[in-house]
Amino acid sequence: MALYPYTLQPVPLNLSDAEFMQAQHEIFQQSTPSSSLKTVTKKEWAIIAVVVVLAIVGLVFVDGYSTLIFWLMLVLVVAYLLARTLGMKWYVQREYEKQMAKQEMPDEMRSLKLGVQKHGLIMAMPNPNAPTPTKQKGKGAKAMRGMQMRGATTQQATIPWSAVTSWDETADSLFLMFEFQGQQGSQIIPNRLANDKFPIDTVRTHLQEVVPIRGLRPESVVDMKKK
Repeated sequence: MALYPYTLQPVPLNLSDAEFMQAQHEIFQQSTPSSSLKTVTKKEWAIIAVVVVLAIVGLVFVDGYSTLIFWLMLVLVVAYLLARTLGMKWYVQREYEKQMAKQEMPDEMRSLKLGVQKHGLIMAMPNPNAPTPTKQKGKGAKAMRGMQMRGATTQQATIPWSAVTSWDETADSLFLMFEFQGQQGSQIIPNRLANDKFPIDTVRTHLQEVVPIRGLRPESVVDMKKK
């Protein structure tokens, strides 16, 4: 566990393809709507109750073929509840699997480093446009090369905590969505980074301050692959 609440320098993420896919699968499963009837809202239950009562009253006081409409009402109620629970879960799962079939971990995440500061999450990665140091001769050659490399080989971005729109966590990782300067993004932070002195508890504390109730919509987990 980190002894310091913030990082002195960014910590390598070292996220593998397998870990990336596993983290997404876990967060999706956690965010997928449950097939339980508890997901049906009070308004929906009220409407269902009215329909059921009307159907029962009709079956009691009406005879003959006219009762077909009331039986149909009951069948539609059952069909709706199945579609609202099992059907919704099946649809989201299918869309997720379609996206996962084409999913690859972004190349920039292979060399990404993360830092934590009071004002936000630091993301650092190599600068592909860094100038190549020119060969120098003389006593100052070594110092000159160092000056040219510093500040040029790495590019950093700071995501303010206030830019976080939602977040959640599983037993293995923490996941957050953010919107900053008109751009939407997401980040996976494995819990194992705590072994590298990364203060993941500090990250969690700041996230709870800006978004007290954690949770992600399933479509957010699917859409992140397009970012």
